Amino acid sequence: MQKTIISVKNLKKNYGSFEAVKGISFDVFEGEIFGLLGPNGAGKSTTLEIMETLRQKTSGEVMVNGLNLDTEPDGIKKIIGVQLQTSGFYPGLNLLELIALFSGLYNQPVEPMELLKLVNLADKAKNKYKEMSGGQKQRFSIATTLINKPKIVFLDEPTTGLDPQARRNLWELIKDIRQKGATVIITTHYMDEAEQLCDRIAIMDEGRIIALASPDIMIDDLIASGFEKPRPAKAANLEDVFISLTGKEMRDE
Repeated sequence: MQKTIISVKNLKKNYGSFEAVKGISFDVFEGEIFGLLGPNGAGKSTTLEIMETLRQKTSGEVMVNGLNLDTEPDGIKKIIGVQLQTSGFYPGLNLLELIALFSGLYNQPVEPMELLKLVNLADKAKNKYKEMSGGQKQRFSIATTLINKPKIVFLDEPTTGLDPQARRNLWELIKDIRQKGATVIITTHYMDEAEQLCDRIAIMDEGRIIALASPDIMIDDLIASGFEKPRPAKAANLEDVFISLTGKEMRDE
């Protein structure tokens, strides 16, 4: 029996009269990589930010590792790691200095070189953040989410804008984080990424979850429905599932 580490029940988020999230419910199991997928405006990032305690919900219940979001947000913050965007780092500091800064903010001792080795950046320890490539910046961003030894790591579009090789390197890092015992919640626009990484995915569209299963089950169900590619190579992939469910092509934000 898999242990539920995040439970979301009837979650709603309104902005005035606009319903961004329309009463969604799902569970995340301990030790899995769980994906939230959807086109722009689907509500996936809003859902992620609510679970991260960064955005207020309108109604519903969110439990994280047994902690209630409404009454114990500080307890939740202590056990999660949240990927920062580029604007979260001082560009003129080197990686060792940045790790020392975040270690102080978390009040958590850390071995900087061990952390950099984990993300294959030990040789860049004295480099300034602004001197790093896109892939290196993303790996360092993920490294900072690990400083407080989180049980749950949230990654929002971690490979956007990276070249294919940098993306694959980051995939291996994410798998390694899970292997070391963390649960990973990820949003992505790349269907191959979700197919390779995620144990289960929830596809969102217009504020609702319209499918929730493993990538393999979704693909098999689509094939069983009679779907065929115009030029048969493989019967279907996860991108076919996404487009069939949402009626939308993938596009950058």
